[in-house]
Amino acid sequence: MEEQIIGVADIGGTHARFAFARVAAGHPPELGPATILRVAEFAGLAEAWRAFLAGAPAPRAASLAVACPVRGDVLKFTNNPWRLRPAALAGELGVEDLLIVNDFGAVGHAVARLTPQDFVHVAGPKRPPPRPGAISVLGPGTGLGVALTLLDAHTHRVLETEGGHAGFAPRDAFEDRLAARLRARLGRVSVERIVSGPGLADILATLREADHSAEKAPADDKALWEAAISGSDPLARRALDHFCACLGAVAGDIALTHGANAIVLAGGLLPRFVDLLPRTGFAKALADKGRYAALMADLPVWLLTHPQPGLFGAAAAWAARQSASA
Repeated sequence: MEEQIIGVADIGGTHARFAFARVAAGHPPELGPATILRVAEFAGLAEAWRAFLAGAPAPRAASLAVACPVRGDVLKFTNNPWRLRPAALAGELGVEDLLIVNDFGAVGHAVARLTPQDFVHVAGPKRPPPRPGAISVLGPGTGLGVALTLLDAHTHRVLETEGGHAGFAPRDAFEDRLAARLRARLGRVSVERIVSGPGLADILATLREADHSAEKAPADDKALWEAAISGSDPLARRALDHFCACLGAVAGDIALTHGANAIVLAGGLLPRFVDLLPRTGFAKALADKGRYAALMADLPVWLLTHPQPGLFGAAAAWAARQSASA
């Protein structure tokens, strides 16, 4: 594969990120500076893409990571009003060749290509994922992304999933109350409703009801997360502890389902409290799997700290496709 400069995008529920990337066989992708735009400020992807280019010519090719299933004639996000029509999208963006992957599929590609310096140990033994082996990749942001990275001796494959929409399984009386609260409003309760940015507010509200607390909750999600991470609001910190325990339980369920040898956490939220996460109930809830507790406690868990894993992963997915077709 000859060296190419392509455009890459990572489109989530709140932000759309863009960059140029240099890809060449035998080398990790190299990212240029990222342009981060708010989804709500643009009518669609084409308008945001033009803002990213800022009048410059479009690259010949582009690779897009999108927070929705990549199937069907129209791609619909669960946390974003944009609609994408793959058949027309290359023309709308002005590129000759286009690859579209799921956003956590892209993160799965990033996990396979990044260096040990891009990861921080969270739980379990401090050993790298084995080759060959399977890595469960998941992380909360506006939603909850899940993918499976399969490592071979020298190559890798990624299976894109929508595991964040699996049903939530309460583990105790508090989580029963939390699920009941959400069920009354939503009907079905998926794990994404709890293990994602907006989920912290429902955890806090359930705690306040259980404690008959009259304390005023932080004004919005941003303020709530800041209060929880800093510890300035003790009840918000308790909500964060419950959030991390729920994340651990979900991560363990996914790893069991995947038959994983390791877990990699990603997403926009966790790097904000990487030092706090190992001191929460995350690891205990992950390993609390009955007869498989010892197996789960022996899984290495790492946190991906690369600043733009979706963009890097979109470029890595492009490089993987080009290498496979060479």
